[in-house]
Formats: sequence, structure tokens, C-alpha cells
Amino acid sequence: MANIRVTQTKSVISEKQNQRDTLRSLGLKRIGDSVVREDNAVNRGYVRAVAHLVSVEEISE
Repeated sequence: MANIRVTQTKSVISEKQNQRDTLRSLGLKRIGDSVVREDNAVNRGYVRAVAHLVSVEEISE
């Protein structure tokens, strides 16, 4: 199964609470943090909700 690496690129200051919660659910706490997640519908939905705050790259292991 493929994975995605999600990196926070922008601050959550002045963002809505649900977007802050989504970043926390992904495991991101500050700018520059990266996490590797499974590439599935749930994680793609999280990424879509905060697409303006993160960068995503697909990685295959």
C-alpha cells in the first residue's frame, strides 16, 4: 500500500477551529512537522480539509 507524507507549511493562527483539530488529528503540531500516513480515503479527506496549510507527497515503500 502506498503512503503519503504530509508536511505542515503554514501556521494555524487565524484558521478555524476545525482546521486546527484536523492538523492535530494528522499529528502535526508546528510548521515543518512531517508525518507519514496510509494513503486512504480518510487521510485524503483530512488533507483536503487543510490543503492550504500542508504539502503532500506520495511515497511508496
